[in-house]
Amino acid sequence: MRAHWLRAMLRPQWKLQASPCRGACVEVDSNTEAVANEAFTLGCISCKMRGEVPATAYVEWFFKASDADNFTNLYSYVKGKPAISDPRFFDRLKWNGSNHTEDLQDGSIVILNVTFNDTGTYKCIFKRTLKYSNFEFQTSSNKTVVVKVVPKFTRGLASILSEVMMYVSIVGLQVWLVIEMVYCYRKISAAGEEALRESAAEYLAVAPESKDPVAGVQVAE
Repeated sequence: MRAHWLRAMLRPQWKLQASPCRGACVEVDSNTEAVANEAFTLGCISCKMRGEVPATAYVEWFFKASDADNFTNLYSYVKGKPAISDPRFFDRLKWNGSNHTEDLQDGSIVILNVTFNDTGTYKCIFKRTLKYSNFEFQTSSNKTVVVKVVPKFTRGLASILSEVMMYVSIVGLQVWLVIEMVYCYRKISAAGEEALRESAAEYLAVAPESKDPVAGVQVAE
């Protein structure tokens, strides 16, 4: 009876340990500055709010050139099958999002061999179907990325300042460590010298006392 009670108490713990782990999803904004003749990643992440609910999703991309008024179909990724709709991007788009799953959360794509004509606004639309036990619920989310194509990569002022501050912090920390080391060394050295002086003083104080009894004995004789 006692063994059966112990097995019943431990059974939920075994189930808890066997539960699968789920990866975290973080929505990060896409880069917006592309370099001509190089590859550029258009980022689009849409995290599922209810991670425990099964779902399917597909992604559609649209493009509006800098001199255009309307968006046109650019790219789609449905059930693991990519499709390029805009002839200007044939053989230049590559899927860079979630793989081996229909529950997409990353819908990023890569533009190969970027040209100046790729400057414009890109829109990513996620369409997701959440599958509950008794019904299905459809959601939609979109992200817009304004891309500028430049001849070569240019660093922003914020990036430069952050790097300068990082080096200043590192140098300041090293200087502080050196000052602390010198201070501790001097403090330990002073304590050692004080201990030596006290030991010498005690030795000198004890030495005359050790001679007095001998002198007294000699006088008595």
